[in-house]
Amino acid sequence: MRIKPLVLFVGALSLAVSATAQTKVSGTIQCKAGDIKPVEIGDKPGHAYAILQGDCTWTKPMEIAGVQTKSGTDTVASEMSGNGSTDRGYHVDTMANGDKFTVRFQGTGKSKDGKQATGSGTWSFVDGTGKVKGIKGGGKYKSTANPDGTTTTEVEGEYRLP
Repeated sequence: MRIKPLVLFVGALSLAVSATAQTKVSGTIQCKAGDIKPVEIGDKPGHAYAILQGDCTWTKPMEIAGVQTKSGTDTVASEMSGNGSTDRGYHVDTMANGDKFTVRFQGTGKSKDGKQATGSGTWSFVDGTGKVKGIKGGGKYKSTANPDGTTTTEVEGEYRLP
């Protein structure tokens, strides 16, 4: 008689685990920032704030809920000091079927000769529409600047849907 409650518990546990299972994703996105106009803070040379937007296209799309990512827009608030920056922002992505999701990210960047060279940080889903409504999860990113002024970012992480 004690076996029945144990079987029910194991069955319920396996359902709970599968309901919260995360799916791994990875992809590569290329972005081109608009004009960047830093505003000097005035306390020391090279300490400035900037807000910028960039248009992005997935060169190696992620697949989420059977749909590929397509393109999006980054909006970034950056505090620059010397050759480093602290960056926070949002990415709003449009998927191949028209659904959208929003990601919040934060990280740090390094510059060389006054231009961005590399960046890295973490990201997390905020929400989505359609097939990705209620999406949760997140991951890491690493960015590298290209000679043509674009930035290539390798993205990896996990997601789960309700």
